[in-house]
Amino acid sequence: MKKLDNKVAVITGGNSGIGLATAKLFAQEGAKLTITGRNQDTLATAVAEIGHDTLGVVSDTANLKEIDALYEQVHSKFGKIDVLVVNAGVFIAAPLADFTEEMFDQTSDINFKGAFFSVQKALPYLNDGASIIITSSGVSTKGMATASAYAATKAAVRSLARGFSAELLDRKIRVNVLSPGPIETPIFGRSGASAEQIEGMKDYMADITPIKRLGTAEEMAKGFLYLASNDSEFMVGADLVLDGGFSTL
Repeated sequence: MKKLDNKVAVITGGNSGIGLATAKLFAQEGAKLTITGRNQDTLATAVAEIGHDTLGVVSDTANLKEIDALYEQVHSKFGKIDVLVVNAGVFIAAPLADFTEEMFDQTSDINFKGAFFSVQKALPYLNDGASIIITSSGVSTKGMATASAYAATKAAVRSLARGFSAELLDRKIRVNVLSPGPIETPIFGRSGASAEQIEGMKDYMADITPIKRLGTAEEMAKGFLYLASNDSEFMVGADLVLDGGFSTL
């Protein structure tokens, strides 16, 4: 039997990288799936790749009205939600002296505020016993030059998972986080860096990862599947770290 057979699942930021790999795996495991993204073209391409009658919704996690509209569309097509993956995020890196208010607000509004309200506004649409997974990061426990704002938002969502879990125990809703280490995804290309800088960043991140390589989106997808399924039903308010030893060795 498939692990998510007939489960209604929503993945924010499901149109690329880790989100897309997770969406493909969830669909293969029987989920009735909705993905979001901010770019209509990228979203349409992802929906076509996933297949399985996947619903694609253009939705900006930083916009609370668009979060409301997302859940209304999901409910209209599929009913109540069993699995919510709060994965939409941005990575903006710059030296502390050069980090602008605009950079800070974008990082915080999507990665932290967006995660908070993606869960809060889902509450009326969630089945009791649902699984919520928020994407954190291995950098949430490390000090890294140029990434302090990003890392702080990822530490913040780790804290949210604990608080949310405590508050939702009476509904048997589990909230966990998955913390990837350095992963080969398109997020590097959205940092505003040049192609040469991006390759240099990837090489550097692989070198400081104990197993000396970047992880893959498909490896992360398997972790999300574990947290989404009944295999992890005793895991509540926890952090599944898949980082090649990045945060611990």
